[in-house]
Amino acid sequence: MAQVKICGLSQPAHVHAAVDAGARFLGFVFFPKSPRAVTAEVAGELAALAPVGVARVGLFVNPDDALLEQVLAVVPLDIIQLHGAETPERVTQVKEMFGLPVMKAVGISGPDDLGQLTDYGLVADMLLVDAKPPKDAALPGGNGLAFDWRLLVGRHWLRPWMLAGGLTPDNVAEAVRLTGAPVVDVSSGVESAPGVKDSQLIAGFVVAANGK
Repeated sequence: MAQVKICGLSQPAHVHAAVDAGARFLGFVFFPKSPRAVTAEVAGELAALAPVGVARVGLFVNPDDALLEQVLAVVPLDIIQLHGAETPERVTQVKEMFGLPVMKAVGISGPDDLGQLTDYGLVADMLLVDAKPPKDAALPGGNGLAFDWRLLVGRHWLRPWMLAGGLTPDNVAEAVRLTGAPVVDVSSGVESAPGVKDSQLIAGFVVAANGK
């Protein structure tokens, strides 16, 4: 049984669908190239719909301080998610500057990438283990790609973590069984079109992640 993060939310109806289904994390994307991108103003309205106990996560890709300041002035985020090429030093800097927990996404395609989980586990508050995007990909995540989950079997974790990358209502139960992921993160896997969430898929994903 795993908790669920629904990422890339952009409509009030889908925030309500995620909350009603039992998601514990709501993700808002502040990366203009993404079909799931929202403005700070829209995200602020959506974040206000989250009840107590549901964490609001802001996804940023190599953000400068000005962007983080602009968003945090309007959006009551609980967690900053760094999903770009941020160094461990930058993760520490963002934590200290903004006083919020920082989750670092780490892209995995093979065993050679696993060392990053230790490097970032020493500085981030949480890790998001995602499939490494193809070299020519426009997006650092949300590409609907999975990696070999067996790479994570039996791993000792330095920090809380969540699993992402190609998860759907059909495969999330197997992913949780294999990896023991305490939290799973989905974006494209609960969409009817890029950036368009589907309330029924959201509900089905949460049920499957919960092992029901």
